[in-house]
Amino acid sequence: MLRFFTAGESHGPALTAIVEGFPAGVPVTAETINHDLARRQKGYGRGGRMKIERDEVQFRSGIRFGESLGAPVTLVVENRDWKNWTGKMSSRAEDRDPKYVVSRPRPGHADLTGALKYDRRDVRDILERASARETTMRVAVGSLAKCLLRELGIEVRAWVSEVGGIRAKHEGMTPDEIFAAAEVSEVRVADAHAEQAIIALVDECKKAGDTLGGVVEVVATGLPPGLGSHVHYDRKLDGRLAGALLSLQAAKGVEIGIGFEAARRRGSQVQDEIGYESGAFNRRTNNAGGTEGGMTSGGPLVVRVAFKPISTLMKPLASVDLLTKEETRGNIERSDVMAIPAAAVIAEAVVAFELAQVALEKFGGDSLREIKRNRDGYLEQVRSA
Repeated sequence: MLRFFTAGESHGPALTAIVEGFPAGVPVTAETINHDLARRQKGYGRGGRMKIERDEVQFRSGIRFGESLGAPVTLVVENRDWKNWTGKMSSRAEDRDPKYVVSRPRPGHADLTGALKYDRRDVRDILERASARETTMRVAVGSLAKCLLRELGIEVRAWVSEVGGIRAKHEGMTPDEIFAAAEVSEVRVADAHAEQAIIALVDECKKAGDTLGGVVEVVATGLPPGLGSHVHYDRKLDGRLAGALLSLQAAKGVEIGIGFEAARRRGSQVQDEIGYESGAFNRRTNNAGGTEGGMTSGGPLVVRVAFKPISTLMKPLASVDLLTKEETRGNIERSDVMAIPAAAVIAEAVVAFELAQVALEKFGGDSLREIKRNRDGYLEQVRSA
């Protein structure tokens, strides 16, 4: 079973991930993963932290001579900012300093509920792990998964479709065209007019001490039909994607295909009619976003994720001091005005990992060669159906 764990605090020495169940023989390089880590750090509206960090992965196990070994893969990204936080984040009891205690929880963050749940009086004990800095390792893990998916002919790409109510117009463009244009955009959209409007809105919110949310779109192509399953709730691909994406910080909604719009139409306007051409079944539309009955249908997988605005405001909202119970304002942490361009890269990584999971469940095998052999046999079975 392919799975992973992450560890580390936002301002701790390093962030770590351990990936178990990754097959042997998959080409993997640090440069490939570092490319995605760099994509995560870019985007208009990012804060000062991204000027400090230069995220680069180190392999501590599981990779030798550019190939996976089938053993657990350990990925580490060091925090450059750690040198400025050694006192505040020390593991030694004698280094505790009352002046560094954070007791003003931010509305919308894990601060207050986490402090109550874990019986902490210093909110930093919560916010450091709850921070979106953790998504550094989600991207590293997803980039590793993409190394496997590419070998199976599957590509996963993402971009921004909306920020603060400003929607990018991508109609008439292929996924390849959207992705290529979005990658050179400061806000990861393939619409120059929307890009300028979003940049102006970010500038406006920065002056006001406010933040922005948005929607990202992830599209996966090259998927065979039948990944996932209809037989149990926890094996349905739709549910697994939604659960994984909603586990991301600030994610508040997921839709597949036309999503909520399907609830507003009649059935005849929603269902994807089936055709048969050149010896293969197909769908004449893709309203379902590449899934049917909890399984891939063979068409492009289309998933959108809505992210709420960042919780840290430079003009903080009302709160209550955890220690004195007096009314106050939420704590100010170094933060971004908007991180939606980064959220697209993160969502892309999360989808990639879930697809790698279901691909391995379907095709099995301990090595890439065995997996490809199993896949080829299955595709031949589908073609001859």
